[in-house]
Amino acid sequence: MTRPTEFTPDAATPDRPYAEVIGDPIGHSKSPLIHNFWLAALGIEGQYRATRVAPDDLAAFFAARAADPHWHGCNITVPHKVEALGHVADPGGVRASIGAINTVFRQDGALAGTNTDAAGFWSPIGDLDLTGQPVTVIGAGGAARAILWALARVGVGKVTVLNRNPLKAAALLSSFGLKGQALPLTPQVPPAALLVNATSLGMAGQPPLDIDLSAMPDDGIVYDIVYAPLETPLLAAARARGLDTVDGLEMLIAQAAVAFAILFGTEPPRERDDELRALLAG
Repeated sequence: MTRPTEFTPDAATPDRPYAEVIGDPIGHSKSPLIHNFWLAALGIEGQYRATRVAPDDLAAFFAARAADPHWHGCNITVPHKVEALGHVADPGGVRASIGAINTVFRQDGALAGTNTDAAGFWSPIGDLDLTGQPVTVIGAGGAARAILWALARVGVGKVTVLNRNPLKAAALLSSFGLKGQALPLTPQVPPAALLVNATSLGMAGQPPLDIDLSAMPDDGIVYDIVYAPLETPLLAAARARGLDTVDGLEMLIAQAAVAFAILFGTEPPRERDDELRALLAG
């Protein structure tokens, strides 16, 4: 994996076309592996790297990159998905819809933001009919916003959001017009056709996600957006129960494909997804 860089206003940048992923922390990100694999496969000159940007440096980061002619844009991970909206243009009205961005690019001489998480989340489960079905979402951050926005578009039934701050979760349900309930994050989860972990809990270096899946129906699906480790304790518990699962690489690759087309102006070679997954899993 590409070693992350540390942003400072005077930090050196590549002297050729490049894009990057920013966050804090950022060392876990597999985005450089994905984008550099596609760049090499397509023979495109350029580089994709990971850069740690502290929250207090976010404004300085975008100001510096806006002045860098080699910079194509960036992807954004925690904790910057909401705050980044305040530093870029919003031509697609993401602020009023999802309320968080994960991709920044150049448009008409300015920096603009969009969100590819919703499309990435839905890609591996697009053939499911969740109309009227109960869904549980764990978390109320930037990723949860994109997921709830996508769920609202397909007419799901009652949505339960589990979060340390139930008031924040309730506000999200209301903002997306979803019926359901906001509850504190406890091990007990209600029955649901789909359960989604939209937090970093269970990720390497983060606290574990302590969830009891006994109330899930036998045909329920457990979807964990965490991809490091790929086999999270949540997914292991779901498989032990015989439940269908979706791992974090599914969403990661799908959202990255949309972002790659935005950042580099061409579609990635998705016919090589099996090869890419093997690289990422290794």
